[in-house]
Amino acid sequence: MENLKFDDNGLLTGIAQDANSGQVLMVAMMNAEAFNLTVKTGFAHFWSRSRQTLWLKGETSGNRLEVQRIFADCDGDALLMLVRARGPACHTGEKSCFFNELELKSAE
Repeated sequence: MENLKFDDNGLLTGIAQDANSGQVLMVAMMNAEAFNLTVKTGFAHFWSRSRQTLWLKGETSGNRLEVQRIFADCDGDALLMLVRARGPACHTGEKSCFFNELELKSAE
């Protein structure tokens, strides 16, 4: 953890990616406590900026993210977690939070 760089609010970006399919499931913020609990328990924990509280992904729904491996990016300010999802990752019930495809305009 000594190489991780938390921002001025004590946070870094946590990305959950399906370990088998490679699909990005969700992105959320992590503080040092969330990171430590993730490593200790093997389940993804995050920091809610809106509620100002720590949360275990799937705590109420049961749709937990079991962490298989963790990688830090080259700057140490983002984590990529390869996970095994126990149910949908998105609170909407979708497998991934990234289901809203945006239309691209031609660069002509």
